[in-house]
Amino acid sequence: MEETMEQIQARHRKEQRDLVARITNKKKNATKKTRKGVNDECAELERQLKERQAEEVARAMGHVEEPQDEAVEEDISRQMQDVGIKDGEGAASTPPTASQQQEPRQRDTQQPQQPQQPQQGGKKRNRQKERLARRAAEVEAAAAKAEEEAKNMTDHRGLERKYMAEVFAAHDLVEKDIQPDGHCLFSAVADQLQHRDIPLRGEGGDEKDEPAYRIVRKAATEWMAGRPDDYAPFLEEPLDAYLAKMRDTAEWGGQLELAALAARYGVEIRVVQDGRTDKIEPPGGVAEQTATIWLAYYRHGFGLGEHYNSLRKKA
Repeated sequence: MEETMEQIQARHRKEQRDLVARITNKKKNATKKTRKGVNDECAELERQLKERQAEEVARAMGHVEEPQDEAVEEDISRQMQDVGIKDGEGAASTPPTASQQQEPRQRDTQQPQQPQQPQQGGKKRNRQKERLARRAAEVEAAAAKAEEEAKNMTDHRGLERKYMAEVFAAHDLVEKDIQPDGHCLFSAVADQLQHRDIPLRGEGGDEKDEPAYRIVRKAATEWMAGRPDDYAPFLEEPLDAYLAKMRDTAEWGGQLELAALAARYGVEIRVVQDGRTDKIEPPGGVAEQTATIWLAYYRHGFGLGEHYNSLRKKA
């Protein structure tokens, strides 16, 4: 079984401690006559251990690292000092004095450290690339999970389109696309009225001085302003503030505005939406019903939210 880098490093530390114990024992038992031979032998043991450990680290990393001899040597020397042994000395009967501690350590063999050159063809580990690869794998897994969840979700847009298509076919209707700009309800109503030759301003009105949707906006708000008791109870703000916003901005229109427009123009408005078709009739006695206009109302079909299109009869 191949060792991990953490396992290799742990084994190297144990080997260093064992070597320190061996060197310590050898130097403690050395005499004046054998001391030089013991020192040479200990230096050779240190060199062999450092070279072997450096080679093992290089193989594990997939390339030759910068030499670790100095770090290993320092570690061994430090551990030897902890037990009272200095290079070239025998057993210490007493701990080293302060003057001895300040002496520079002399090594029996001082060889200049030559930086090892990376082996030709060796491949250096790219940790940043590994992190990017892990991140890419996480993103891919999240996308796969989202796709799987999407398969189990209700396709509201598809169901809405399916119902719309069935109603369009049953009533011979075709869609007239309206710009999704906040004025879509009023633009769709204006298209329906103009398609049926119903004047937007009433008899004799000039409709060329401003956009059709703005004329219809004003028609709705003027109708509501003249009948506050019919509309104010349905609002959560003062009627005057609401009507100013509805008249002068791109505020979305809704059910109240449809009811006001049905009454103002004397038409029945049919709104085709997901699962049903709503009918909005003018109040009795306001005006004679002259036409039925059709709108398509989408909750899910457009990215900006709710939207109205105009529905015309097939030519």
